[in-house]
Amino acid sequence: MSATLPATLHLGYSFCPNDTFIFYALSHGRVAAPLPVQEVLEDVQTLNDWATQARLPMTKISYRAYFSVMKDYVALRSGGALGRGVGPLIVAKAGSGAAELGDLNGRTVLSPGALTTAELLLRIVYPEVKIVRVRYDEVMPAVERGELNGQKIDAGLIIHESRFTYRQHGLVKLLDLGAWWEAETGLPLPLGAILVRRDLPADTRWALNEAVRSSLDYAWANPAEPKGYIRQHALEMSDEVMQAHIDLYVNEFSSDVGEEGERAVQELYRRAVAAGAVEESGLPLFVEPA
Repeated sequence: MSATLPATLHLGYSFCPNDTFIFYALSHGRVAAPLPVQEVLEDVQTLNDWATQARLPMTKISYRAYFSVMKDYVALRSGGALGRGVGPLIVAKAGSGAAELGDLNGRTVLSPGALTTAELLLRIVYPEVKIVRVRYDEVMPAVERGELNGQKIDAGLIIHESRFTYRQHGLVKLLDLGAWWEAETGLPLPLGAILVRRDLPADTRWALNEAVRSSLDYAWANPAEPKGYIRQHALEMSDEVMQAHIDLYVNEFSSDVGEEGERAVQELYRRAVAAGAVEESGLPLFVEPA
């Protein structure tokens, strides 16, 4: 049964420059949409948690979280984050001795959230790792201190803009989980997807996919226009880091996941099922033209 269309569609996405770049035109009425859109900006972990409650009709989410909410949501082909050289990093404090650990099984690693793709990859590589969870922007300061609430921290899992700034915190890279994934599979790494509720009409789901694609096309064609909106939500990021973030995470897979991107998502899903992180579902992973 299809849901009744809301008067306004609440769209959840993060404060990160790649999201505000992609969704600027859609949230500001610069491109056509099947119904009015109101942005709801939150950190990705909050959006992941909200999706388990099916709180928003359309939302950004990590692919790991998507695999747990497939009964309620389906991924758009546009607007997501996949790519090469985009993976989460495991970092440690320089000079702490952690850089020589090698195997992190049995060690304590900070994670930005149970439903992040980053933590799924960490668990696949190090199944016996001890995980402590904090908000993503709290990971680097705790690793720099070497402790959290009196507990010794060996390393941290960083995402988003942190991959550009971790050296400023006196941290060193132990492992690039994206590089590990690429070497292991030969595929781009799926990070985040844009979901719509499965009970929305099929033509509305596809129209929203096309609206997101148009929003990205608008941003690419008018890159100066969304800069004020991006800056407003970019916290203390420098302009250089802000642009590097967009350049890294917004690519051809953001326009359309494509055949290779689909294979990458299917492989991540297969490994998540094999690891016991999620149950297998026979539902399609992506929207299709109505």
